[in-house]
Amino acid sequence: MERTRSSSLRYSEHMARNAGGPDADKALAKSMITIGLGVAAVAFAGRYAFHLWKPLEQVISEAARKISTATLSSYYKGGFEQRMSRREASLILGVSPSADKTKVRTAHRRIMILNHPDKGGSPYMATKINEAKDLLESSSKH
Repeated sequence: MERTRSSSLRYSEHMARNAGGPDADKALAKSMITIGLGVAAVAFAGRYAFHLWKPLEQVISEAARKISTATLSSYYKGGFEQRMSRREASLILGVSPSADKTKVRTAHRRIMILNHPDKGGSPYMATKINEAKDLLESSSKH
């Protein structure tokens, strides 16, 4: 018990001697100035980064436009022709223009299952798929 009293007295005596002295005020002022300078440095660095980003953003977007999107996708880009050709019909069904009737029917069935209007597909797309099948079947030999 004696030991705790003496250690608590020592601590309180130490705090009474050093509390609120001019050295403590100087240390607090130095630390506050240091914190303020750090915040200012971060703010200026952020401002510089934002100014640097604008020209970089233009360079990146121009480079992205230069990359051909057709090479990145295996899908046919473009709308439908006014009058369907064998090439367009084969692109729609995913078969060669010279495919026989069984390949055309199999491809038509596979695509119609995915795009049927009763299953949430577009009626216009279903019409185009059917038109492609009819065109390729009528011109195929078998």
